[in-house]
Amino acid sequence: METKLLRVYTDESAYFGDRKVFQEIAARAKDARLAGVTILEALIGFGKSAHIHQRHVLESDRAVVIEIVDLDSSLRAFVESLSEISGIGLMTLEAVEVLGGKARDTIAQADA
Repeated sequence: METKLLRVYTDESAYFGDRKVFQEIAARAKDARLAGVTILEALIGFGKSAHIHQRHVLESDRAVVIEIVDLDSSLRAFVESLSEISGIGLMTLEAVEVLGGKARDTIAQADA
């Protein structure tokens, strides 16, 4: 199986129910037993709406990127489980080569 990198783009102020979108996605990834999640906060960003997402004095509306590395099939199934979350701006999937680290074993076990 091929290892892939899933990137999910959202912003800090996006909510799904009473939880921030990036927190919901991280919790779902953990529940799905994906290899791991990293959430990155951008200094500035914009998408389809052309609204500039950045940190303000009284509030935070920065762009957020959620990165998840796992097997292609696991990530595609995970993306399907996110369909009802409206605060997602974009999702991309690309091939990666895992060279090392603890998660390498987790991904290898899933592939067995």
